[in-house]
Amino acid sequence: MFEQIARVPGDAILGLIEAFNNDTNPQKVDLGVGVYRDANGNTPVMRAVKQAENRLVENEVTKTYIGSHGDPRFGKVVLPMVLGAESPVLAANRASATQAPGGTGALRLAADFIASNLKGRDIWLSTPTWPNHLGIFDAAGVTRHNYPYVDENNRLDFDGMLATLKTIPEGDVVLLHACCHNPTGFDLSREQWDQVLEVVQARKLLPLIDFAYQGFGDGLEEDAYGVRLLAENVDDAIITSSCSKNFGIYCERTGCLILIAKDEESMLDVRSQAAITARENYSNPPAHGGAVVIDILEDDTLRGEWKSELTEMRERINGLRRDFVEALKPYGLDEQFAFIAEQRGMFSYTGLSPEQVDRLRDEFGIYMVRSGRANVAGFSTENLPYVAKAIATVVKG
Repeated sequence: MFEQIARVPGDAILGLIEAFNNDTNPQKVDLGVGVYRDANGNTPVMRAVKQAENRLVENEVTKTYIGSHGDPRFGKVVLPMVLGAESPVLAANRASATQAPGGTGALRLAADFIASNLKGRDIWLSTPTWPNHLGIFDAAGVTRHNYPYVDENNRLDFDGMLATLKTIPEGDVVLLHACCHNPTGFDLSREQWDQVLEVVQARKLLPLIDFAYQGFGDGLEEDAYGVRLLAENVDDAIITSSCSKNFGIYCERTGCLILIAKDEESMLDVRSQAAITARENYSNPPAHGGAVVIDILEDDTLRGEWKSELTEMRERINGLRRDFVEALKPYGLDEQFAFIAEQRGMFSYTGLSPEQVDRLRDEFGIYMVRSGRANVAGFSTENLPYVAKAIATVVKG
């Protein structure tokens, strides 16, 4: 029976890991895989996380199930982090939190929730978007469409985005990146978020906000502007939050599906459906990562330590963006790539063509996604001169 099953290509980004590991070039540089790296090229365990885990080992007394919605304490600490401690949405009991296996798991819950409860509603994704968005909504059977986000000159196309949003059928779902847009790094300004809200309200669209990088753009509070604006000014919204990046707990798969309804009674209705959706997917989410997040956010000392380290990570990435542009100055390319210093988050749409990306890999051992998306956290003081010279070589032919 299995002999009829065809082989399919592997994930392009994960395939870069194997190719990079097999490369014998001593100067090779990995700008592909989407994880934070420190100055030594490692993805460290945050200090606050280590302390919280040590406490858990000492104090944990059970490994029992935590329920389809997860640990209730998880929602109590994540909802204020996402929506704000003084959120009117929380004060009105309009928000429900369902702990999920990572931000990806939360997205799959959102997709299945839409497919089951909002039949006939299509979803609109930015062009480009995180590639896994496509597979998640296809697998759930939700029809997808696209709106422009980056133009042919590799710049944010907000006019094109807004024009298309104004044509979306009433009641459809629009997926928006809260901050640190993956893969481009181009984010909306506060004024642009205000205009998006106006269109969402006028077209009666359902916003689904992917909030995977809170704290990696301009700050925990600053990055939440669009999320909170929409949550407080529409009747219904979906938010998918990830703790993978801002707590550095990638392998613990810790995320949250947040559903916002127009009132508390409606929230309880949608919350009941979210539990069924989770139950049919994986029954119960993994507990460890959520327990770490709870311990950190409930403890003032650990919370302060975590926020300090997150600030260090964010400032390092933003500094590397500026350093990269500076490293291109000797080659006369600093103005051409100046936009990279203005982007936010770990990723940058560099504007390099697939052919140029191939040359970087084959001739210099520099790995990035063929779309030209680079993980800025892969830069370092040591490799930037090498990377800049290589990019100048392929850009100038």
